[in-house]
Amino acid sequence: MKIKQILLATFLVLISLIATDKAQAQAKVSNTSDTNKVYVIIKNDGTEFIGRIISSDMHEVIMESQKLGAIAIPKHEIKTMKPLQTGDLGVTGSFIPNEPFATRYFITTNGLPITKGESYITYNWFGPDIQYGLADNLGVGVITSWIGSPIIFTSKYSFEIDKNVNAAVGLLAGTGGWTSSFGLAIPYGALTLGNRKSNITASLGYGSIWGNENNSGGRTIVSIAAMHKISKSISLVFDSFILPPTKTIIENGQTYQNNFALFLPGFRFQTSETGAFQFGFAGASIGNDTFALPFPYVQWFRKF
Repeated sequence: MKIKQILLATFLVLISLIATDKAQAQAKVSNTSDTNKVYVIIKNDGTEFIGRIISSDMHEVIMESQKLGAIAIPKHEIKTMKPLQTGDLGVTGSFIPNEPFATRYFITTNGLPITKGESYITYNWFGPDIQYGLADNLGVGVITSWIGSPIIFTSKYSFEIDKNVNAAVGLLAGTGGWTSSFGLAIPYGALTLGNRKSNITASLGYGSIWGNENNSGGRTIVSIAAMHKISKSISLVFDSFILPPTKTIIENGQTYQNNFALFLPGFRFQTSETGAFQFGFAGASIGNDTFALPFPYVQWFRKF
């Protein structure tokens, strides 16, 4: 019971941080008279400046920065320059860029779209997960183990419902590969509230497996996941994978349900613009038993 309480508390803290960060960021941006004129400039060496643009020509940008006052920045030293949006500032007032792997948690995905040409690989302890942006709202990929079995093909189509509200429909389908003849399919839908810095997602799917005498059949799959970027390089991540009960089992005078749930709170560290590392400690619930898994869940992300 303690593990359930700890996992629930972790999830609630994460959601509270998301709400608090949005409120504080909104207050910081709304304090300016014209948010469209507030910019963040990041130089090639990583130095950043936030303030209003006084003037700009082909050689330099003159900015009234928040910390240094009026400064001149040569244009050849500027890596990026963009208007400041709500949510771009952290609690300390520093600029927080978008999470480069915002469409993924530990296990599940969300309603945020992968962009055309964007591709990345996730290295799991069991094998690689490769995803590619076929179009601005359509991603495809493949998941397998280090021995090439099973092999699962993925597809996801995302669409915007409203500002900071995105949804997706997708399908995972595959076989046991060269070691087994079973097949599986998981159609799903996901609804995401938030953006590429802070979001929460509810997913619902149905997993079917056939060709396996012992495990053929289907189950509903539910997931609640969230991500919150607390600094330039650190994000809090929460994921879950839940199979609701479908029947009650009575054995030796004890009553059980065939439910299963996996909860994964953890951290993601952005090591570069194209790479990240994350780990978490999982808790599981099977029937009436709840326990912590003794080993961490570790992943590496890499864009290519």
